[in-house]
Amino acid sequence: MINAQDIKNGTCIRMDGKLYFVIEFLHVKPGKGNTFMRTKLKDVVNGYVLERRFNIGEKLEDVRVERRPYQFLYKEGEDYIFMNQETFEQHPIAHDLINGVDFLLEGMILEVVSDASTDTVLYADMPVKVQMQVTYTEPGLKGDTATNTLKPATVESGATVRVPLFVNEGEMIEIDTRDGSYLNRVKA
Repeated sequence: MINAQDIKNGTCIRMDGKLYFVIEFLHVKPGKGNTFMRTKLKDVVNGYVLERRFNIGEKLEDVRVERRPYQFLYKEGEDYIFMNQETFEQHPIAHDLINGVDFLLEGMILEVVSDASTDTVLYADMPVKVQMQVTYTEPGLKGDTATNTLKPATVESGATVRVPLFVNEGEMIEIDTRDGSYLNRVKA
C-alpha cells in the first residue's frame, strides 16, 4: 500500500480490480479545502485513460512491476514467442499485448513489463524508433521534394508506411513505432 501523495509517473496501482499506470499527476493545493492529487490513469488491459482525484493520505494498492529485455524468436499461431535475456526462458506473449507489433522482426529486443507478484505479462513495448528497409514502393520523382505529398511503402516487416515521394525501394528509413509514421531516411 502507498499513500496518494507518493504517486509518480509510471506508478502502477490496482483499483476496482483493474491495473492502471499513472501517466500524469498534479499535487493540487487549493486556497480552501484539503490538498489532493489529480491524476490521469491508463488502463493496462484496454488502454483507456481516465482522470481521478485522490485525497492526501488515501491508501492505494500499488503493484510492483518489472521491466525486462526479451528477444523475439518466432510466431506460433496467435502468440509471439520471446526469450528472456537474463534467464533464457521462452514465454509466449499474445498479439494484442505488444505495442507496435506491425514492425516486429525476428531477433528484436523488446521491453516486457510484467506484474512481479503473479509474473503475468502486462504489455511489451517496441523501441520507439526502428530502422527498416523499404521492400516495395512506387518509384520516386527526382527533385520532387517541394510538396508534402506522401505515398505508401511496404517495409521488411510487411507493414505499410506513408513516406515522402523521394524515398525509393531498397532504402533504409526510420519509423516511429507508436503511430507508424515515417521519421527520416537513414544514410548508409
